[in-house]
Amino acid sequence: MAGHAECGHPRAIPSDINLCSPLSSARDGRHAREQKLRLIPGNQLFPATLLLNKNPIAGGPGSCGSVWMAPATAPELIVKETNEIGTTVKTYRCPSSRLRSKRRSESVEIILPPKLPSSTSYLTSILNVFLPAGYPHSVTDDYIEYQIYESMGRIATILFAHRLGTSLEPECKMYRLAADILNDSAMVLDCLSPIFPKPVRVGLLSLSSVLRALCGVAAGSSKASLSAHFARWGNLGELNAVGSVVVSYITSPLETWIALIVLLIVHLGTNHAAVRAVKMTTLNRQRANIVFSHLFEDNLILTPAETSKEERIFERDGVLRWKAESSGILGTCQIGTSLEQLLLLLPEQADRGALETSRTTSTTMDASTNLTALLELFREEEYILYFGPLSRRGAIVLKAGATAQAQLKAWSHALLVSRHLARKNGTATSCIHEKQGGQGELSPSVSVLSILRDTLQEHTRTFKDRVKRLEHAGWQTDVASLETKPGRRVHVSV
Repeated sequence: MAGHAECGHPRAIPSDINLCSPLSSARDGRHAREQKLRLIPGNQLFPATLLLNKNPIAGGPGSCGSVWMAPATAPELIVKETNEIGTTVKTYRCPSSRLRSKRRSESVEIILPPKLPSSTSYLTSILNVFLPAGYPHSVTDDYIEYQIYESMGRIATILFAHRLGTSLEPECKMYRLAADILNDSAMVLDCLSPIFPKPVRVGLLSLSSVLRALCGVAAGSSKASLSAHFARWGNLGELNAVGSVVVSYITSPLETWIALIVLLIVHLGTNHAAVRAVKMTTLNRQRANIVFSHLFEDNLILTPAETSKEERIFERDGVLRWKAESSGILGTCQIGTSLEQLLLLLPEQADRGALETSRTTSTTMDASTNLTALLELFREEEYILYFGPLSRRGAIVLKAGATAQAQLKAWSHALLVSRHLARKNGTATSCIHEKQGGQGELSPSVSVLSILRDTLQEHTRTFKDRVKRLEHAGWQTDVASLETKPGRRVHVSV
């Protein structure tokens, strides 16, 4: 720890802040040009101006002249990041474009809101709600096993709905077939459980309860989406009413297993064919890849029926694929992500690969002037896009109030950028196979910012006309189906 009590700062300066004298700055210029981005916990009492390594303040004895500080009046960009309910989760601060021509580098500061205190008494109070009075002495020894079996399904239902609830409608075809697989797997585990000892049997029954609970969430939600898709005359209630089934039962163990295996094959086969036959009219990520890749390359608008023939039921999350028949992928992209995830894709962070965490829970990482350039480039857009040339990973940050068509424009723009990067790298035909070791080297002459700028100009010029053609072909472009989990939104201000 280092600092001066005479300067009036409420706390001493942490050891990981760059300390240097004016005499040594000219001798060690590379340290002066080094950019720092600092993640500050909200409950750390430390002046934010000390974190911006900009202008040295020459000071005498008893002053903080050895600390690099930012002028209090320096114009800056402020980006506030909010969660799905509008609560601010991070605040980013960086110099505005007026300073960019005068500075070779910039610093980006991340500020977190204060954290709430935690206590073990809260956890104890919550557990007491679910346990009987006098536990464990007031119940039998098999009480906990039965409660595990009963509660696993309900816990799985809550967690599954929380984690994947927003993706059930965009990916309703995939989850409808997945529900059948989960339900059939649960039945197999129930049939196998009697042959195992009691401890193993409890685990199998708990697992089957979890699978059956997941099936209930996936089947119910996906069936509702499919029924809404099928209803053309406002007859949604009638469609749900006629969807009942009649089942019978058999008693012999041999007959049970024979019937189970046969019915599983028939069940999964027919449901696979049924899901393949559904022609969704909303553009999720996979269907957007198929439609826009044909549109960019052949100027051809595929109808929902034509797209369903090329659509895969199970597709990797966030894949950017050029046409469905391609065996490789151009990269991956996440939409509605946080601005911090986008910063990690900037050139300096691509080399480091992760944030550097110190013992004081503060986090430092190098930043880039690309952030200011990106904010200027996408100033008139409802999103901010960046694509890592080495990792082939993209990040789309959505601004507050981003519409469904703006999200569609952002995703198709990411597909177009990944295609250009693949061509620049000479991998337009081979792409990148779905393995970690499939990353290639990008030529240093390739500028991601220039590709973003060129593709944005062309894409903006033709996007409205292409949206009209998509709507004429039967696509619903005003329905947001690209985000599969609660996303973040940012507010940019100067």
